[in-house]
Amino acid sequence: MEVAYVCEWEKRAQGTHCPSVPLVCSWSCRNLVAFTSDLKNQEDEKDVSHMIHIIDTDHPWDVYSINSGHAEVISCLEWDRSGSRLLSADGDGTIKCWVMADHLVSSWESSLGSALAGEPIVALSWLHNGVKLALHVEMSGSTNFGEKFSRVKFSPSLTLFGGKPMEGWLAVSISGLVTVSLLKPNGTLLTSSESLCRLRGRVALADIAFTGGGNIVVAATDGCSSSPVQFYKVVVTMVNEKCRIDTELLPSLFMRCTTDAVRREKYPTVTHLRFLTRENSEQVLLCASCQGGSIVECWSLRKEGLPVNNIFQHRSPVVGEKQPTILKWRILSATNDLERVSAVALPKLPISISNTDLKVASDTKFCPGLGLALSFHDGSLQILHRLSLHTMGVFYGPGGAARPGDDSAVKRQRTGAPPLHFKALQFSWTSLALAGVDNQGKLHMLRVSPSMGQLLDMNTTLRHLLFLLEYCMVTGYDWWDVLLHVQPAMVHSLVEKLHEEYMRQNHALQQVLATRIVAVKASLCKLSSATAARACDFHAKLLLMAISSTFKSLLRPHTLHSPDKSPGDRLAEVCSKNPDADIDKVMLNLKTEEFVLDGPPLQSLQQLIQWVGDFVLYLLANLPNQGSIVRPGFGFLRDGSSLGMLREMMVMIRIWGLLKPGCLPVYTATSDSQDSMSLLFRLLSRLWLCSRDDGPPQEPDEGLVDECCLLPSQLLVPSMDWLPVNDGVIVRLQGKLPLRLTFGKSWSLAGGLDRGQGVQWMDNLRCLHLGVCPTEDSKACTRCGCVTMLRSPNKTNAMKQWEQRWIKNCLCGGLWRRIPPNLT
Repeated sequence: MEVAYVCEWEKRAQGTHCPSVPLVCSWSCRNLVAFTSDLKNQEDEKDVSHMIHIIDTDHPWDVYSINSGHAEVISCLEWDRSGSRLLSADGDGTIKCWVMADHLVSSWESSLGSALAGEPIVALSWLHNGVKLALHVEMSGSTNFGEKFSRVKFSPSLTLFGGKPMEGWLAVSISGLVTVSLLKPNGTLLTSSESLCRLRGRVALADIAFTGGGNIVVAATDGCSSSPVQFYKVVVTMVNEKCRIDTELLPSLFMRCTTDAVRREKYPTVTHLRFLTRENSEQVLLCASCQGGSIVECWSLRKEGLPVNNIFQHRSPVVGEKQPTILKWRILSATNDLERVSAVALPKLPISISNTDLKVASDTKFCPGLGLALSFHDGSLQILHRLSLHTMGVFYGPGGAARPGDDSAVKRQRTGAPPLHFKALQFSWTSLALAGVDNQGKLHMLRVSPSMGQLLDMNTTLRHLLFLLEYCMVTGYDWWDVLLHVQPAMVHSLVEKLHEEYMRQNHALQQVLATRIVAVKASLCKLSSATAARACDFHAKLLLMAISSTFKSLLRPHTLHSPDKSPGDRLAEVCSKNPDADIDKVMLNLKTEEFVLDGPPLQSLQQLIQWVGDFVLYLLANLPNQGSIVRPGFGFLRDGSSLGMLREMMVMIRIWGLLKPGCLPVYTATSDSQDSMSLLFRLLSRLWLCSRDDGPPQEPDEGLVDECCLLPSQLLVPSMDWLPVNDGVIVRLQGKLPLRLTFGKSWSLAGGLDRGQGVQWMDNLRCLHLGVCPTEDSKACTRCGCVTMLRSPNKTNAMKQWEQRWIKNCLCGGLWRRIPPNLT
């Protein structure tokens, strides 16, 4: 485990503001990290701005700061399951819901919220939506994604008519009050509050978990280790359009350290209380501390038989009678005396932790999700097994905590300054990275090895990384933290194995994952210079798939009572069965009336049609150079499905050209009588026949290669503007040396968004040239670096339909961020 990068606050020139200690940190499934700080005005100590900062982990220098408007210190931050909404709660009982404005990670706004005046919030969570996925390590060798990742029967916290889960959040205040806010379908907020128990008392720490039956469990303690840790069942229902909250007391527990004669008075304060997972209310982690140290205990709720009095022992049992049982907390494990714990992070990977599964994890050496992280006040950090609490890894921290035999670190600690240590810590969603904020306001990112220090052979390491990449594909979570552990030498093997596993799935699942697997392959190929050209191919394939889908969606059957197949399906069927190289003969087998569109929509699609035409010409002109694998476009020359897709679109464009000649792609030809589309379609068809899916692959014949060699003398071959190389930090994190970055100071790679002077900008999704100095505001994808204009210049429904495909996310699934004005 090592530091991946360190981000530091940029001190302002006049020094009128300086950041104080951040309090909380939260990592979303879209790889957005949110954390807090207080900005104090040195001239007025009472003037405090409680800030929320949000970063994309691939561009950590671009920090998006929100003046939250909270009156007190922010105590909780909580992302929702989609990673696009954020809850914040403070010490005055105010809760705010933040959403992306215009679907940009650089712009956030809050329009909803609730308040419990004077009630500091100690625990906060979104209601459960009923979706739970189990990850089966023992089935990692299976060829079926359904066996590796299965849907677990789990009920939402609250359902609407028809079983649809109702959205909302739940919070616990310091006086034992639980409040529930429900987002009604009409956009309004319905809030209700209830006491956890009849006799309310102080709640210093609390946590929230969910049960499979739709109930909510709240754990609470008053902060004193000699007091019981109480558990409550909370049931939320809707009665006559009002929210009703029912609570019930569950079995409680006393920490074992308080019953030990040696440690009875040693650890007086409970500093951390956490359920091991939000979806498992039967296992809890407790940490008790004093000024000089801490102890951690792991407890489990078990069903035990209730002993029967001797009077009833000799009574003859009734048929079918079962022994009475009782739920009771039992301690699973406890640590020895530790340094004082400053922060705790629990893994989010949904692996089962029964004894059988733990044995499987031990046999397969699959460790992600098994360890929890403890940060200490001396600056060190340990990864402990989540059940046995034995040490799995040690990191000596941002402040250079004393290593065994390291005298220099000991001398540094004697200077009197408090050592650097993490105040907030959070695992990524695959448990392969940690985000931590220290007591000086620096953000740290740490790799967490999938092997936890074990020596693994290359095949085992690849299998584990492949398993996690498949998990991200199925769930839709971002896989940035998995890429941290991919070395350039692994890229080719991972891409090939991922494709093999994908092709073994059923056709329906392949359609669902079609774009995700292409985006994963593109991200992997960027990590190695040997496969960088293939990354361009995968980005082009994403655009090609989207254009083809959009074009086909514009087609309508000419009669109401048409066959089951849509015009797009019939077009694909005719093109796949008709290998004719003459485009006009292929058109004769189609009902051209189904391709009739009005003039304005066709004309508005011209830039997309032009891109398709230029792309076909580029591919064919580069066929003679197919031996050079580093050239962009090589991957398409043997991709039968993509070549078939291009044939279909060429036929569609040919028909549209009969209706509206102005929409046809424009070619610069040496001969006025040259039918460029017929020539390209004939060569494309011959190339497609060499790589059809229903036959063995063949090498292009010499005649085809010779004709493609003559193409540059017949048509002007365009220099295709491939999608820009992402300027993110991931491509520089393959080494072992940490990067040190500064908030507000952009750091980009050659070929990224920082292009310099005299370079043409391109709207990669509208296929428009923006010029050297664009005047329009633009946005870029946080994952692939794709650039597009922020506001649409189009008025027709056809182009609006195209733009709706990527208004929320890029075609690769990445989020949008506004490009800073200094770059454009």
